[in-house]
Amino acid sequence: MKTFNELVAESVRNIREIFPWDLEERLAENPSLILLDIREPYEYEAMHIQNSINVPRGILEAACEWDFEDTVPELVLARDKEVVVACRSGNRSVFACEVMQKMGYNNVVSLKTGLRGWSDYDQPLYDKDGNEVDEDTAIDYFTSHIRPEQRAPE
Repeated sequence: MKTFNELVAESVRNIREIFPWDLEERLAENPSLILLDIREPYEYEAMHIQNSINVPRGILEAACEWDFEDTVPELVLARDKEVVVACRSGNRSVFACEVMQKMGYNNVVSLKTGLRGWSDYDQPLYDKDGNEVDEDTAIDYFTSHIRPEQRAPE
């Protein structure tokens, strides 16, 4: 049996990652890159990087192909475009990049540290209405809130 962290560590060897400061640079150099936020819609609505598209991890494979209700044409046509995949902390995006590479995406990278790291790097996040999210709100949102019943028994 493997743990979640072991699975991430195994998959990260197969993909490329960039840090938030690298993403800032990439956005300046290539404003047409696709920034793919694979978090759940409620997470995306709470806060996201401006101009990112939201395709939840659970429907990613179908979104990357024609002839599905979840097809996202911009994404299907992006196999040779620069794609940066983001999630909350940079773990789900590792799995998404690995799958996208298997599906023929040639220039896909994961945002290491995710939106949490983007926020820590003092970069703006926006809510569903396009309003910039207050820094304290973002810090609280990205702070872990593990309930007692979610902790491993001692």
